[in-house]
Amino acid sequence: MNVTDQIALVTGANRGIGRQFVLELLERGASKVYAAARRPESLDFDDARVVPLRMDLLDHGSVVAAAATARDVTLLVNNAGISTGAALVTGDLAEVRREMDTHFWGTLDVTREFAPVLSANGGGAIVNILSALSWFVAPGTGSYSAAKAAEWNMTNGVRTELAAQGTLVQGVLLGAADTDIAAGYDGPKIDAREVPRRSLDGLAVGSIEVIVDDWTAMVKASLAGDPAAFYAQMNELLGAS
Repeated sequence: MNVTDQIALVTGANRGIGRQFVLELLERGASKVYAAARRPESLDFDDARVVPLRMDLLDHGSVVAAAATARDVTLLVNNAGISTGAALVTGDLAEVRREMDTHFWGTLDVTREFAPVLSANGGGAIVNILSALSWFVAPGTGSYSAAKAAEWNMTNGVRTELAAQGTLVQGVLLGAADTDIAAGYDGPKIDAREVPRRSLDGLAVGSIEVIVDDWTAMVKASLAGDPAAFYAQMNELLGAS
């Protein structure tokens, strides 16, 4: 997909990676970008091609309403997400559920509502913003990692199911980006602008998976090895015991 003249919708568009996706899409010539957020009044884009849209992944009615409004979408970017820091065993179970409801059920809900829209408009593409934490767990990331792992394999399943209608489904995986959600992380962070750049470059050549940074590439390469050795290495790198 060449994004020039495409009509996109980006969830979680008010900040971080979502905001950078909107800006990159505009720079590459998208004809319209629906910028979706729980509070659309928080959007501050100065471009007539940006259409603010209310969407809350935990509110099915708002997802249905958004799909009814944005009937011309050809590219869906599922970016919206949260990070509660909840521990799986000792944390607040409501917060663990909220992570899963957002990353898995919420993203799936948006995908289900927009799949017929994309089909009607020729197939188009879906981009799911995932994480290196889809493949491993670091201290304090238990519920986030579990939710992202579910979203990662959901992405694979949706890709298989939507292939017949001509919809390309891309998973984008990265470590830490310099955004609000990673504000408490002291390790290396990539520029958030790199995420949409790599993703959209990948769409141009039909890539179904985009590995944004070296950290994520290292995690992926470790998956075929002994997990004990991998976690020993991770503990050393992260300074964990």
